[in-house]
Amino acid sequence: MRELKILAVVVFFSVLTYWGVEPFAHSQMHKHVEGGNFEYKTMPKPVDGNVSKGKELVTANCIACHSITSQGVAAPMDAVTASASYGVNPPDLSNAGTIFASNYLAAFIADPAKASNVAHKFPEGSGKVHPMPAYGMMMPAEDIASIVSYLKSIAKKELTPKEVFVDACGRCHAARYDGKVLGEKWTQIGQKPKFKYEKESLAFDIQVLDYQTNLNKYMGKLPPDLSMILRARSENFLETFIENPQTQLAGTAMPAVGLTGESYEKVVQHLQNIGDPSKPERDSMGIWFLLYSVIFAVFAILWKRSVWKKLH
Repeated sequence: MRELKILAVVVFFSVLTYWGVEPFAHSQMHKHVEGGNFEYKTMPKPVDGNVSKGKELVTANCIACHSITSQGVAAPMDAVTASASYGVNPPDLSNAGTIFASNYLAAFIADPAKASNVAHKFPEGSGKVHPMPAYGMMMPAEDIASIVSYLKSIAKKELTPKEVFVDACGRCHAARYDGKVLGEKWTQIGQKPKFKYEKESLAFDIQVLDYQTNLNKYMGKLPPDLSMILRARSENFLETFIENPQTQLAGTAMPAVGLTGESYEKVVQHLQNIGDPSKPERDSMGIWFLLYSVIFAVFAILWKRSVWKKLH
């Protein structure tokens, strides 16, 4: 009977700590921010545009900086050279229409600094401007809607978690554990392959360092490696920070990315695959562990009764 009382006391204080003290302490250190479900309601939803007109506008305006590999349009310069010019390598636009919300895309094309909430990086009179022009000053809203419609028309409807991660995060963030073989990893200029010769590996690393130097200068600091970010930050923090970084860290240089809710879930899934690759296997073992615990507990109780029966 005394053992049961001790167990009850331990369980009570464990539950109190887990459900009472720990959440309260966490709430004091990390504020809770309400997200917007990746709907970007402050940005008006664009009307359907003319796809053919959109293709003409993209060809005339966008491919000078962006690649569209699905349409056979190569990048005008390599990633390192592009980062020297713009601070970061402009994204490939093949799947932009699926990864990013339509109203965000339209707002970003019209005024990228304002839409991504980084206008504070380019104060008036400072001589600093966003590397992408604000096309809202140069073309009517219906033309921007046509560009968005064209990007949606060429984008794949189903993307893998890694495809979304690469386009949404991979030009600024590395992931050193994202590789099937030790030494292979995701870098800001792409997946590092397994080289045959050491000098080839070193040459690739030098390119990464050059890119990171340019990115560091543009952002103010080098964005963190994301391999273990899911273990370092709460779910609420990640969701609201990705949706609108200013809500969690005012003044940060990270832009609002403009992901759809589905794209965000795929980014999280990829980060789980990197930081905790054994999770699916571990989850599948849960029921067997619980069954083992029950059987073990039964035998432990029977053994205790047998031993104490002899002593009394």
